Amino acid sequence: MQLGFVSAILADLSLVEVLDTAQASGYDTVELLCWPPGRAERRYAGVTHIDVTKVDASEARRINDLVRARNLTISGLGYYPNPLAPDRAEAAVYIEHIRAAIRAARLIGVPVVNSFIGRDWNLSVDANWPRFRETWPDLIRFASDEGIKIGIENCPMFFSGDEWPGGKNLAYAPAIWRRMFEEIPDPHFGLNYDPSHLVWLQIDYLAPIREFVSRFHHVHAKDVRVDRHRLNDVGIMGTPLQFHTPKLPGLGDIHWGQFFSVLTDAGYDGPVCVEVEDRAYEGSLAARKASLVQSARYLRNFMP
Repeated sequence: MQLGFVSAILADLSLVEVLDTAQASGYDTVELLCWPPGRAERRYAGVTHIDVTKVDASEARRINDLVRARNLTISGLGYYPNPLAPDRAEAAVYIEHIRAAIRAARLIGVPVVNSFIGRDWNLSVDANWPRFRETWPDLIRFASDEGIKIGIENCPMFFSGDEWPGGKNLAYAPAIWRRMFEEIPDPHFGLNYDPSHLVWLQIDYLAPIREFVSRFHHVHAKDVRVDRHRLNDVGIMGTPLQFHTPKLPGLGDIHWGQFFSVLTDAGYDGPVCVEVEDRAYEGSLAARKASLVQSARYLRNFMP
């Protein structure tokens, strides 16, 4: 396995500074965010460490030279929009940028592009399925032709008021993954598996490893604390952030020893990237960098 982190937590740093931080903090790899340049209202969105619209052979060589000089790799390119947004024009922009990320990944030699399936949050899973069929088979064919794997993160994306009640990502539960992979059997189509989302959804985060590991193209390491007293007060129909808190690995409810035990038994040997969304460490750049050092020190105890 390769230990990495998601570059979103260092949004204010340049690509060179991100890579220097990774090297200094003891990481092997980095998932580099590649949103279109500009601002975004959503936390951790709008981060651009690689502008995929400008990647040609020369830019790809430059990026690879920077990465190799620090004895690192790029685990994946990350871009997490809503390709099934109800506004078709908006969705088309997202879909085209996913294609740009796939093209850039091929040029740079990055094996995976990580994203979301998307969803119209006002509709049921079944009612969203025609849009899934319309959008994703073609994207996966394009990725397959380019030799790139797609890792879909299993975050429901229904935390804030504009995402309620259905969330903005279909791919949040094993039953839905099974249906997705039956619909699109191409092995280039897989998961960017984040166990923390399953914890607050009251789903066993170990069992899916055994069934879906062949579809694990990337793994996120994020922990979560479910505050039972808050859950008892608002119930599972409450907005999720009312009863759970993202934390650094080791500071929440995930048993990382068990997680890596099952993950290694299942044969996974790809990247595991820390995703920092712990507000307790976001007060300064120094604190965010410290969160990466702390996470690496902790997770190294469990990784081969």
